[in-house]
Amino acid sequence: MIACEDIPGHSQFMALRDLAAIDVDLRYTTRNNFLERVLYQGIDCAYLRVEAALALEQAARWVAAHKPGTRIRVLDALRPQRVQEQLYRELENTPQSMYLAHPERGSIHSFGMALDVTLLDDTGQELDMGSAFDEMTLVSHPDREAEHLAAGVLTPEQLVNRGWLRAAMRHAGFHGIDSEWWHFDLGDRDVVRRDLPRVL
Repeated sequence: MIACEDIPGHSQFMALRDLAAIDVDLRYTTRNNFLERVLYQGIDCAYLRVEAALALEQAARWVAAHKPGTRIRVLDALRPQRVQEQLYRELENTPQSMYLAHPERGSIHSFGMALDVTLLDDTGQELDMGSAFDEMTLVSHPDREAEHLAAGVLTPEQLVNRGWLRAAMRHAGFHGIDSEWWHFDLGDRDVVRRDLPRVL
């Protein structure tokens, strides 16, 4: 285990500010999140493990080459265990708790191997993905997209935007999850939890 305060300068982690062609807007450093308060108070969470950071740069290069003018925006990256516990306490015993890994098991964010991302257009505006970041409803679920398209809940353009994001991240080795269009992991979750240190 590693304290979040020991991450700056740690050889296994890279700062997001050192990555090329990446926009960073960590929502938990501000009140612009579903809890409407700062969660990363006094801690610097703008980091990923080196392998995840390099893969993110690869995704950024891919999307820039295939959809010129488009950039990746990072909405969340390293999320210390202490913050995961706080989030889980907020949502425990609610239907929204399904969107958070139980702190005992551990979020892949807390290992620096998961991130939440979206895309920006050439004017710096976020592409329309059909739901907001951290919108904990079925419209955010990639596994329900065909159903939502057929019902008119999502538009073809919104699905194309999600498709560009997924294509870029998959190209770099990331994989998404069924319930959040914005979330991507690098590596096998069981192996990450078994072999890598958790950030506290």
